[in-house]
Amino acid sequence: MAPDPTIAQVTMTLAAFAATGATPRPSGETLEQQTKRIITGINAQLNNPSLATQGAWKLVWLALSEANANMAYIAQSTNGSNEFAVVARGTDADWTDILEDLDVGTVVPFPESGSPKPISVSKGAMDAFTRVVNARSIASPSPNVTLAQALDAALQSASSPEPTVYLTGHSLGGCIATMLAPYLQAQNWPKQPKFAVITYAAPTAGVQSFVDYFDSVPWVIDERQNNAYDLVPHAWADLDTTADWYPSPGPQATEEVKLLIGAISQRTKGNVYVQPGTLCLMNTGYTSLAKNLVNKTTQDFLGQVAFQHANSTYLDLVGAPAVPSGPVVTDVTPTFGAPGATVTINGNGFSPDSMVDFGHFACTKRDVDPSGRKITAQVPNGTGVVHVRVTNTLGTSPAVAMGQFAYGGPAPVVVSGVSPTSGKVGTPVTISGSGFANGATVHFKDKASGSVKFVSTGQITATAPDQLDVHQTVNVTVTVGKATSPTSPADEFTYTGR
Repeated sequence: MAPDPTIAQVTMTLAAFAATGATPRPSGETLEQQTKRIITGINAQLNNPSLATQGAWKLVWLALSEANANMAYIAQSTNGSNEFAVVARGTDADWTDILEDLDVGTVVPFPESGSPKPISVSKGAMDAFTRVVNARSIASPSPNVTLAQALDAALQSASSPEPTVYLTGHSLGGCIATMLAPYLQAQNWPKQPKFAVITYAAPTAGVQSFVDYFDSVPWVIDERQNNAYDLVPHAWADLDTTADWYPSPGPQATEEVKLLIGAISQRTKGNVYVQPGTLCLMNTGYTSLAKNLVNKTTQDFLGQVAFQHANSTYLDLVGAPAVPSGPVVTDVTPTFGAPGATVTINGNGFSPDSMVDFGHFACTKRDVDPSGRKITAQVPNGTGVVHVRVTNTLGTSPAVAMGQFAYGGPAPVVVSGVSPTSGKVGTPVTISGSGFANGATVHFKDKASGSVKFVSTGQITATAPDQLDVHQTVNVTVTVGKATSPTSPADEFTYTGR
């Protein structure tokens, strides 16, 4: 990154901060507790001089809507440039949830835009916008005020030169930012600012009437920064085009993926959506990709979509340093036992304030290793098979198969890797994971291996059985009793012939 970060590097970094604390703690938090946790995390990142924001911004206001649906915050530069940023987060969801939950089958008026003519947006976008503009902060700074009220107070305290307000956000946060921009532009400000809009990976908010008005407003900057191979920005203007992805080395969409994209596209119910603003494409040569997710399988395609849409990918594409990531659990040991047992949680990003949950049950006794890579925890009361997850001010670790714990046993059956990952029929394959037992069966897709050797609870060898199609990628699963390992990109084996 250059000594003087670009506007894209700064705004994308601010947008990435909005993901801090996005996932509620599995055992539960009040809205106030989660809001304070998010504020702590964002403040820590705003004060970090190694990021594109260079420690030269401060938090002015933040509000989280009920049920963790939407979040927005205001930051102010502290370097004398008199710049403000209004950042929207959107929903806490993966890309499929974003596309499926956003109600685009109905369009509604958007009178808050300030347009002299009626304009329309999707009902889902309008609902999200309404939650953001009506949300009131319940913690410092600027408690008990709305976004517009907090921005008004901040602008009045601003010095010369004329203030600039950047509207930004990633994913659905960017969609909301395109609605917040005309709404805030239409307000009467005692100290009138200039407005700039820079969004990242944003799905579409409205139809042609919305875009016509948006594009007529005199923005200082008006950019729609998109990864050329990110599926989400194609919603809802031309989502069907993504069913032809990805170019070599892949992955190519399976029939299942094409059906999924087609079904989601039909949610518009005939409404014609248009993207506002000036398109700025990145990664047009498909040089940034997850190289371990290129097989023609549904899981690899969806994994590649998630990679192309990620905050971290966009930060890399604009040349900004990565922001600190939340905690990640890689595995737990042992993977089964009784309440009161001691379990070691391995991973990274663990901090002294990290909290541990076994499913929806909070762990009250834990010790975080100074390395940040290990936590020793006492198993709380609980039942069944649960995911062990860690929460701190930067978020909650995602649920992972190797991070499961089974109360009373047996151990969850998980495949974490296969070696080699490709070969001909009859190739000996070493399968790694957990929960394996003598007598386990191994399937390559739906074909059972005729030669299985139990090595340990974490390793089995099996030969690749014959298939009708010996040029395909299949999932390798292990079954112990009635339990079968869940499928994932980690268990894929590609046939190269007989």
